[in-house]
Amino acid sequence: MTDRYDYIIIGAGSAGCVLANRLTEDPSVSVLLLESGGSDRSVIIQMPTAFSMPMNTTKYNWRYETVPEPHLDGRRVHCPRGKVLGGSSSINGLVYIRGHACDFDEWEELGARGWGYQNCLPYFRKAETFAHGGDDYRGDNGPLHTNNGNNMANPLYRAFVDAGEEAGYIRTDDCNGQMQEGFGPMHMTVKNGVRWSTANAYLRPAMKRPNLTVITHATTRRILLDGKRATGVEYARGGQTLKVLCNREVLLSGGPIGSPHLLQLSGIGPTRVLRDAGIVQRHELPGVGENLQDHAEIYIQFRCKQPITLNNKMDLLSKALIGARWMLFKNGLGATNHFESCGFIRSEAGLKWPDVQFHFLPAAMRYDGHAPIKGHGFMVLTGPNKPKSRGHVRVVSPDPETHPAIQFNYLEREEDREGFRRCVRLTREIIGQPAMDPYVDGEIAPGPDVRTDDEIDAFVRDNLESTYHPCGTCRMGEDEMAVVDSELRVRGIAGLRVIDSSVFPSETNGNLNAPTIMLAERAADLVRGRRPLPPANVEVGLVDGWETQQRPRVPARKVDV
Repeated sequence: MTDRYDYIIIGAGSAGCVLANRLTEDPSVSVLLLESGGSDRSVIIQMPTAFSMPMNTTKYNWRYETVPEPHLDGRRVHCPRGKVLGGSSSINGLVYIRGHACDFDEWEELGARGWGYQNCLPYFRKAETFAHGGDDYRGDNGPLHTNNGNNMANPLYRAFVDAGEEAGYIRTDDCNGQMQEGFGPMHMTVKNGVRWSTANAYLRPAMKRPNLTVITHATTRRILLDGKRATGVEYARGGQTLKVLCNREVLLSGGPIGSPHLLQLSGIGPTRVLRDAGIVQRHELPGVGENLQDHAEIYIQFRCKQPITLNNKMDLLSKALIGARWMLFKNGLGATNHFESCGFIRSEAGLKWPDVQFHFLPAAMRYDGHAPIKGHGFMVLTGPNKPKSRGHVRVVSPDPETHPAIQFNYLEREEDREGFRRCVRLTREIIGQPAMDPYVDGEIAPGPDVRTDDEIDAFVRDNLESTYHPCGTCRMGEDEMAVVDSELRVRGIAGLRVIDSSVFPSETNGNLNAPTIMLAERAADLVRGRRPLPPANVEVGLVDGWETQQRPRVPARKVDV
C-alpha cells in the first residue's frame, strides 16, 4: 500500500503537533502525521494533578531505561517519553519555563545561526496566550495557554518565595519575562483547568482541515532514501508494513531518543555504531546520537509542622473528591500540577545567568507520586541546570522494536558533582530563613547527618533522578559533528529535517517543553520558506553585580550548611 503527501511528519509530540497545524494553514499542501501511540482522550492525561499516572504506564510512555550508569554505581534510570497524541506534552509535569535569554545566545555561539534570543522571542510570543496578558515578552493570542495554577493559594508557596528573598536573592514576577533570576510564581500549560498539551492546543484544531491526515498506532520503521534524498517512510500498523512517499520533505519529530534512533535504523549515523548493530550504512553522520544531555534532580524534603500539605490528600477518599470536583467544575486541586512557585539562582559569583532551578512542592513524595511520607511534609526538587556531562543514544539492533542503548553519563564531570553539593547547601540555607520557621519541622532527606562532600555525593548517586529533559542528540550547528544545519536540514541528506529538542545544542535553563514548541513554530516558517518573524529588541534582565556576587544581598539569617 503506497500513498503520497507533500510533507510527512514523524511523531505527534510537542513539535510534531505544532508542525501539523502550521503547515496545514496552507490549503494547497497535504500533510501526513504518523504517531506510534494512540488517543490522548483519557482523564489521567487531561487532569493536571494526575500527571504522574500516564508517565508510569506502558500505554502512553515508551518507558525507556538507561544502561547501567557508571557514575551512579551502575543504577539504571527511567527515561520516560510520550507515546500518545501530544507526545511528552501529554505526560509531562505541565511546567512552562522558556529558559534564560542567554541560553539561546549560547545556541548561536555554538553554531546555531539565527537562533539567538531576540530571534526566538517572537516565536515564544506567537505560540502563547498568557492568562495575565501579553507584553513585549509574553503572548496573548497563541494556541498554547499558560497560567500559574491556583495562584499560590497554599501558604507554603509564598513562604518559599519569601525565604528566597530573605536568603539574599531577588523576587521575579515573571521568570519567563524580562528577569528569570529570582523567586516567584511558576507557570504551567493549563487552560480552563485542563492540560493544554500540543495535542489540545495545535493538533485538534488542525484535524478539522481536509489536508491533514493523522494515523495513530503507526510505528515508523525507517526513512526511505533514494541515494542522498529522503523520499518517504516505511511504517508498521496492525501487523502490516506500509510505505508512504513525500513530494517535498520528511520532518522527523521523534524526540531526543526517537529521532537519533530512527536515523540510525535508516542507515544514517556513525559508522561503528551502525556496523555493531548490523545496519547497512547509507550516510555517514558521526554526530547522530551523541551529545546527549539531561537535567537531573534530587528531592530535598522537610517535615511540616502544620497540616497544610498535600500529604493528607493521598487517601482514596480525598483523591475521589478532588477528581469529582475536577470532573464537574475543572477547578480545585485537580486543575494544577502543584508546582506553583520556583526559584532560579546562580550558584557562584561570576556566572552571568542562573545555573540552578528550584521546583517547590507542598508535599513530600517521589515525582511519580509514590512513597509519600507519613505525616506532613514538603520538598524542593533541584539540580544543576547547565550540566557538563554528555552521553549518547545508540541503536543496538535493526529491529525497530528494540530500544536503543541510552547512557547519560550523569555525574561524569566534577562540575556536575560540585553542582549538586551546592544545590543541597543552598537549599538548606533558603529553607533555614525566618519565613519558613512556622512550617519546618526538621529535614527528612538527605537528612541532617549528611554534611560532607562525600556524604552528599553518596546521597546524590543513590537518589538522583532524571528531570525528563533529554536533548542534544541531533545537534544543530555548522561543524562536522552537527547533525542538522541552522535550518534543521540533515547534513548531506536532501528532503529531511529534524525538528524537536534533539537539535538543541545545549540545555536551556528550565523545562524543555516551551522551547521545543518555540523551535517548532520557527521551524514551520523555515519549512514553508517564509521570512522569519522580525527579531525582538528587548532588555534581558541580569542581576546587578553578577560579576562579583553570588546573590545581591546578605541573607537575613546565616545558616550552617
